[in-house]
Amino acid sequence: MAAVSAITFDFNGTLSNDEPILCGVFQRLFGERGRPLSEQEYYDELAGLSDEAIVTTWLGDDYPDVAGAVAERVVRYRELVSDGSTIEDPAREAVRYAAARVPVAIVSGAALEEIGPVVEAAGIAPLFETIVSSDAVTAGKPHPESYLRALELLGVPAAQAVAFEDTESGIASAKGAGMRCIAVRGTLAPRRLAAADELVDRIDIDVIAGLLGP
Repeated sequence: MAAVSAITFDFNGTLSNDEPILCGVFQRLFGERGRPLSEQEYYDELAGLSDEAIVTTWLGDDYPDVAGAVAERVVRYRELVSDGSTIEDPAREAVRYAAARVPVAIVSGAALEEIGPVVEAAGIAPLFETIVSSDAVTAGKPHPESYLRALELLGVPAAQAVAFEDTESGIASAKGAGMRCIAVRGTLAPRRLAAADELVDRIDIDVIAGLLGP
């Protein structure tokens, strides 16, 4: 197995423990638009997709204001997570440990305007070499474009990079770019993460040290 020269983190549900928050925001948003969403439906059908894909999947490809719905979702989300608390201490420590040894990045289907304030509040923003958000790509996950862009920006071959993800679409995106992928249990049932190379319970220093050494 090639040495690990870079590590990337998905944001929602992976680096940031916020999938229940996102689910609640989308439930309210879609309920107001006459298309109620259950928690089960969110996790079965939508979790891990880009915001645009979530809106069009649930409200239809012909929904007339996808951008407006996404913008409203971002505002509501930011109101709930602006203190950075969804990035828990073990994840913060893991990012610091990794960044002291290899380049690290965020690769997410979320918008930069919501990722940025959270990592700033958590005190880890300067550690990331780059953030590839939904704003930076044309095709969201499960398409591999975002990971291919991250590899280009990091200057690292796919075989030497590891991605942390929490959903099927994220795993498909990372694997489609040729990367090794470690899935974090929690958002989806483990059976739905079977395409990952490894499953872990959380991101912490022990997990990162297992990849990079002491």
